[in-house]
Amino acid sequence: MSQLSVNHLLGIKYLNKADIQLIFETADQFKEVINRPIKKVPSLRDITIANLFFENSTRTKLSFELAEKRLSADVINFSASQSSVKKGETLIDTVNNILSMKVDMVVMRHPSPGAGIFLSKHIDASIINAGDGAHEHPTQALLDSYSIREALGSVKGKNVVIVGDILHSRVALSNIYALKLQGAHVMVCGPKTLLPKYIKDLGVKVETNLRKALEWCDVANMLRVQNERMDISYFPSTREYAQQYGVTRALLNSLEKEITIMHPGPINRGVEITSDVADSEQSIILNQVENGVAIRMAVIYLLASKIKQ
Repeated sequence: MSQLSVNHLLGIKYLNKADIQLIFETADQFKEVINRPIKKVPSLRDITIANLFFENSTRTKLSFELAEKRLSADVINFSASQSSVKKGETLIDTVNNILSMKVDMVVMRHPSPGAGIFLSKHIDASIINAGDGAHEHPTQALLDSYSIREALGSVKGKNVVIVGDILHSRVALSNIYALKLQGAHVMVCGPKTLLPKYIKDLGVKVETNLRKALEWCDVANMLRVQNERMDISYFPSTREYAQQYGVTRALLNSLEKEITIMHPGPINRGVEITSDVADSEQSIILNQVENGVAIRMAVIYLLASKIKQ
């Protein structure tokens, strides 16, 4: 069997094209499994996984937990979002306590960029980054690309625009890496205040006019405004943001082609997209949720197969 080139999933930038292809092919098999009447496989019966969430999460945490249970792994859940754990030694102490329970793999979300990398240098368990600050969110980018592949047949050559709060988004950065690695053309669109200064260095197009961006793209991945990461105001009001950067049914209908709409969730309905767009046939948002379980099963399974050796 083919193997991943890495022992951890810390970020998309550490993967190569063959890794992504292997994850997608493995996810194809698991997607069949989760659509059967009996949705479990005994693949990881001897593997123990700890979910460490130092930041609040609903969808990602549930998706990982379901993926782990579908693979028959033993699961430990640790929520530290209310504690005073930050980073450095306290992070290692916390994890070492959990590792003393003989844990094989750690799925971690942490507010500090690079927390997973830091951890991977100090402990033996395999680490999956479930989001580190505004840095990366690799499994989200993988499931987004997988969903584009499923909807449009391939990622290569497609025009994908990421719209919204690029500055604070780990989803945007991971998506840019993943899409470019697979040969897609990538554009970012949003108010200038929400576009990082280094963005052009990543080899992406930049557009501040939403209509122009939508006319260019095959796929629009709509990001929410991350108010919880903002300490100053980046635009006059939510209403004004929605008027300039929100996708409405009327706007979609006025385009000369049909584009695919995505969203990593949670959706601020009426801000970045209206309900009639989110729930339309052009939207693949619910497909993304389903594909998230299959992709996470694939990543966990492939990393666990390296542990077993």
